[in-house]
Amino acid sequence: MNASLRFALAAAGAALVFAAIPAISQVATPEKWPELPRQNLVSPAVAARITTMLSSMSLEEKVGQLIQADISTITPDDLRRYPLGSILAGGNSGPGDDDRAPALAWLAMADAFHRVSVEARPGHTPIPVLFGIDAVHGNNNVPGATIFPHNVGLGAAHDADLVRRVADATAEEVAVIGADWTFAPTLAVVRDIRWGRSYEGFGEEPSLIRSYAAAAIEGLQGRKNTPDFLSDGHVVATAKHFIGDGGTRNGRDQDDNLASEQELIDIHAAGYLPAIRAGALTVMVSYNSWHGVKMTANKALLTDVLKDRLGFDGVVVGDWNAQAQVPGCTRYSCPAAYNAGIDMLMAPDSWKQLFDNTLAQVRSGEIPIERIDDAVRRVLTVKFVSGVFERAVPSERSDAGRFDRLGTPVHRVLAREAVRKSLVLLKNDDNLLPLQPKANVLVAGDGADNIAKQSGGWTISWQGTGNSNADFPHGTSVYEGIRRAVEAGGGHAELSVDGTYKTKPDVAIVVFGEDPYAEYQGDRETLEYAPSDERELALMRSLQEQDIPVVAVFLSGRPLWVNRQLNAADAFVAAWLPGTEGGGVADLLVRAPDGNARYDFTGRLSFSWPRTAMPNGKHRGDVGYDPLFPVGYGLSSKQTVELAQLPEDPGVSQVAQLDRWSFFRRGRAAGSWSLFAGDKDGEERVTATRQSSAGKIVDVHAIDIAQQEDAKQVTWSGGGEGSIWIEGRAIDLSSQAQNGAVVAMRVKLDAPPTDRVKWDVTCGKSCGASIDVTDALRAAPPGEWTMLKVKLACFAGADLTKLERPMQLITSGKLTLTFTELKLDNDASGAICPGS
Repeated sequence: MNASLRFALAAAGAALVFAAIPAISQVATPEKWPELPRQNLVSPAVAARITTMLSSMSLEEKVGQLIQADISTITPDDLRRYPLGSILAGGNSGPGDDDRAPALAWLAMADAFHRVSVEARPGHTPIPVLFGIDAVHGNNNVPGATIFPHNVGLGAAHDADLVRRVADATAEEVAVIGADWTFAPTLAVVRDIRWGRSYEGFGEEPSLIRSYAAAAIEGLQGRKNTPDFLSDGHVVATAKHFIGDGGTRNGRDQDDNLASEQELIDIHAAGYLPAIRAGALTVMVSYNSWHGVKMTANKALLTDVLKDRLGFDGVVVGDWNAQAQVPGCTRYSCPAAYNAGIDMLMAPDSWKQLFDNTLAQVRSGEIPIERIDDAVRRVLTVKFVSGVFERAVPSERSDAGRFDRLGTPVHRVLAREAVRKSLVLLKNDDNLLPLQPKANVLVAGDGADNIAKQSGGWTISWQGTGNSNADFPHGTSVYEGIRRAVEAGGGHAELSVDGTYKTKPDVAIVVFGEDPYAEYQGDRETLEYAPSDERELALMRSLQEQDIPVVAVFLSGRPLWVNRQLNAADAFVAAWLPGTEGGGVADLLVRAPDGNARYDFTGRLSFSWPRTAMPNGKHRGDVGYDPLFPVGYGLSSKQTVELAQLPEDPGVSQVAQLDRWSFFRRGRAAGSWSLFAGDKDGEERVTATRQSSAGKIVDVHAIDIAQQEDAKQVTWSGGGEGSIWIEGRAIDLSSQAQNGAVVAMRVKLDAPPTDRVKWDVTCGKSCGASIDVTDALRAAPPGEWTMLKVKLACFAGADLTKLERPMQLITSGKLTLTFTELKLDNDASGAICPGS
């Protein structure tokens, strides 16, 4: 490890010049965009009712309708002082701060908020609150619900009717708990699968997203202009994230999209036109920028294009505290977002201050009252169309409280069908699949009996972590599905995660792949599948050496470079993230008891499978498009195709090799790592040129050193404890620590600390260690660059096998420093180890 690390760092440092990519200012030209007729969501009579209601509302009530709070920070009683228009349950939120709360608790919570919002009291206009959740592959917040395959799998099915039926079933299970609104579907056209949200997209080609968009909207809401539209068992849908989220630079979440306007129209807008025509009631704005302008404040695209040119009459809603990323804004104040065309800001933990600030900005004229009235009209329009004005309290609705509809057998049968249709057979030497029913089958790998892993992110918790099979009472793991299928045919299935066995099996099925993640924590620098250990690969090779045929079932949120695993398998199935119905995998792997195939593989790739671990940015139709498996590829079990031995060099560049050991460089967090700033009022992920912690204790400013914005200057105000840190998915650095590795930070001290400074590392909740680096910082020559090195082994008490934060600097005093790099290094010269 040390030699390769030294080589990668030295070679990269000697040979590479990192040039920043300047943003090219570009403003949308609405005339270039298609012109759609207005949605005209309400009748003239309802429009008149809305006008009358608007005239009776106080300014406080109007402003309240434009703010959405998370249930973790607001109570029903708060609505009496702050008449907000909407609440949401974020990825880690649940009733009573329990993200595993039963369905009954969800319904009771929905009741409580609804009752306060419509109660009769002096000076109050009764307006039902809208309750939104992230039901992105089933009602995935609620234990016991049906978890369908993520969109990456549905894309491989190439079946719009299936998408419609899955969305319809999801809506029914959402309505059961009294929710009105889901933040789905994602209509991103994913152009770089290093993006951590790739699995939320259906594919990389606009034609597929175009064919799916209306189906997804109609499944959730019902068909427009029919009695089915927003009838019982349907919920408000959200077309997201407008626009260009799937085309950011290097696949980096929330980054800049540098596509031309014509590419924005032809590629990234593909799903929005059919979604709007299908009656989508809400559109969520993306975190990303377009040519340097954050979408949350892009008036040309939000108002001039989306609302005026595309005729969208519904609600434009912001993403989770996205306003904080707009230059000049904070999570608590952002007139620019409202003025650009946002109708409702998602302010999960900042709603109270945002309400007060927005109220003051309307009174001062900074936000025109005409803009407020337009936004409120849109919110009321969606509420009238959704039926919440006419519907009873949630628990008294005909489609709510029917908890037997969560995980209902009908929905599980549908989910199983979706799994079958999503699986893609990439390799099947000697027509190994489907297996004979009387076989002695070994089922191995950490994904074999792991419903949490096969379900992925956005499942009960935001990242999909911390779950066990017990959290899926109706679910079936891949192993359990295989066991049932094999035993039905008179065979035997043995579960052994590590692959050990007493009796030599006829065949081995190894289930492995990506651990759950969501959003930016899933960002990657390369496409190489590189688990923290190589046990599955070693097992597969060992089984082959023993002449035991190997079937690989790969669980992932995207195609990855797995040439070594493909070589070590006789059959290889891309299973994506199938959800709770592992029996759908068994349906294709194991024959029926009579020896006939139950079903054949029909799944075909909706994403190109990479030839190397570095994407080349080419797509079907482009010159130079040369993937290992193209879009549309997928074998039938009846086909005889022998896959030749594949090269096992991932083709990773020196830049990407460096990123394996870098946490921050070139002015930004590397790979899947992210930079945060925080204080007692909350934390902010740093994505803008200048950003402050929630309470403004810490200011982080991008500055130029050798290249454009290649460093961050951090200033602590001294007004309380504040910190910056690097965070990502847990990694194992225990062996590096044993070998003397250090975490090294290239830093320049601009103003010395006035109080003690701690360097913390964390390894999960209540897991971590801290050292004092005050003296080292005070000893640094002011204004000169130096390498601050801390030995990993010094963090006694931290579990370095699951390190999540390799650096967190914390102080209550004043301090200003600039840093350009944070990396793992094996050069321990000058390293400190306070207290040793």
